Amino acid sequence: MTRRLAACLAAAALACSVQFAPPPAAAQETVRAHGWAISGDLKYPPGFPHFDYVNPDAPKGGTITLGAGGTYDSLNPFIIKGTSAIARIGSGGAIAETMIFDTLMASNLDESGAEYGLLAEWIEVDSDADGIFTAVRFHLREEARFHDGEPVRADDVVWTFKTLIEQGAPQYRFYYGNVADVVALDERTVEFRLTPGENREIPSILGQLPILPKHYWQDREFNATTLDPPLGGGPYRITDVNAGQSITIERVKDYWAKDLPVNVGQHNFDRIRYIFFRDRVVMLEALKAGDIDFRAENSAKNWATAYDVPAVKDGRIVQKEFDHERGTGMQAYVMNTRREIFQDPVVREAMTYLWDFEWVNKTIMFDAYTRTDSFYENSELEATGLPGPKELAVLEPLRDRIPERVFTQDYEPPVTDGSGNSRELLMKALELLRQAGWNVDGNRKLVHGETGKPFAFEVLLYSDLLVPHTQALKRGVERLGGSVELRVVDAAQYQNRLQTYDFDMVVSGWPQSLSPGNEQREFFGSDAAEREGGRNLAGVRDPAVDILIEDLIASPDRETLIARTKALDRVLLWNFYAIPMFHSKTDRFAFWNRFGYPENPPMMGTNPNIWWIDPELDAALKRKGRS
Repeated sequence: MTRRLAACLAAAALACSVQFAPPPAAAQETVRAHGWAISGDLKYPPGFPHFDYVNPDAPKGGTITLGAGGTYDSLNPFIIKGTSAIARIGSGGAIAETMIFDTLMASNLDESGAEYGLLAEWIEVDSDADGIFTAVRFHLREEARFHDGEPVRADDVVWTFKTLIEQGAPQYRFYYGNVADVVALDERTVEFRLTPGENREIPSILGQLPILPKHYWQDREFNATTLDPPLGGGPYRITDVNAGQSITIERVKDYWAKDLPVNVGQHNFDRIRYIFFRDRVVMLEALKAGDIDFRAENSAKNWATAYDVPAVKDGRIVQKEFDHERGTGMQAYVMNTRREIFQDPVVREAMTYLWDFEWVNKTIMFDAYTRTDSFYENSELEATGLPGPKELAVLEPLRDRIPERVFTQDYEPPVTDGSGNSRELLMKALELLRQAGWNVDGNRKLVHGETGKPFAFEVLLYSDLLVPHTQALKRGVERLGGSVELRVVDAAQYQNRLQTYDFDMVVSGWPQSLSPGNEQREFFGSDAAEREGGRNLAGVRDPAVDILIEDLIASPDRETLIARTKALDRVLLWNFYAIPMFHSKTDRFAFWNRFGYPENPPMMGTNPNIWWIDPELDAALKRKGRS
């Protein structure tokens, strides 16, 4: 039956029924639990009432209006075609995927790498004699339902997984690359059988799988864009669609899981309306005018200067900073090594001397940011000092395949005096470029000594917001005789060019959890560099990096994971795939004063999903008005 099932799915014969499969031979050890943590320790015991950071008595009701950047032309978040209004794992979108679709388990904002049962009543993990995970099972809750009332069953889980792997965005294949097969053991129990090898995070990330209704997709083309609201099973459903301009989701009043501990105190708004803005300045003005309720502000200049309006002065609009303890990852100018100009690491290193962070921070960002110097910034995972013994254990076998400075130097981005005219760093960049074969000709133009090609590239941007920051890089290159074009395109064109890797340099980033794992294949793996629609924007194709990624994924414990992540960090940094930018340890929000929210935000930071409308504040604001 297993071969029949595989053949059926490979042929995309969605109407083919899934037969229940017998379990494999008994494992050496089986652990069953109400949740799973990569570290092995869960904060919350069985039967916990709710997460600590929520208000379990938060009132339900009302409408919140949010702004979203860009536009959309699809409601299918699981493929690379189109621009979806719904986010998929690690991607953009206005509506969080988990608002519409239930997952097997739910994340907790106060823990990293921990998941608790949502659709799944329990999780069960098999290990062999060496402690290596061999299978993961989930037992679905009897009461679990999609929005049309149909039960969620193991058949839906099997179909979802197979379909996402075969027809979904490439990231699913990388994220779940250690799953060999998935089978339904009975109507409510599904088993994921794993490939040989250590992968400590696989139970947790399988818990993040959104489960789709097989019966809904029977007569629909999965790999196609659509503006038809999809059938889900989560706390909200899509109700109003104004293509490309706005979208509204409505709380499902009879949501089957509303009283589960993982949902108590959350999903408090009856309706959430998203208005799409192509221009961030217009979005900011919409907040001031009262057209939207809430805005996450990521411009330090705006935060300092753009809110000098009566509504802020009299308290109707609140500006508030919330601390967080999550890893920030790295935002950077990413160099596409598929392009000839950035294939030489010496050229890439030279580029790091040509962007003056200190000047940008002082003159543009009001000294509000800290320079990023790690792909795993703001966490215990970032490499500091020289490699320790556990790092050396994985680095030494690769010594002749990785930069020598990995072993001898602590990486630090170049530092200037903030004047915007650092002659010392310009000369260092020019020296490196000369080593790479570039010279200044008689016309003071930077050209390649052999080919005569000019040193010229384009920086692709999706917003005017970062143009002033990037002008600093443009000036640095032009002072050496090179040429930089800044190109700002709309969201659809930007996404299309990223998916096809049609860019020289782009501002992007690598968001990192505190428990990195399988997603590193998609960020930095050689296979991901070859597939369109992936997230290896830099085009990293390095066998040594591939080995380090697999070592990281196979980490048997937290201490080893930290060491192996630091080792990977060092190798990535000393290959100069990016010019690190900046980060902040606070989230800045501006919002109309009608909301209640937890005063002590969770480790990962607060968000409107755990906020609510405060009746007294809302009434007071209505009396005062928004104009």
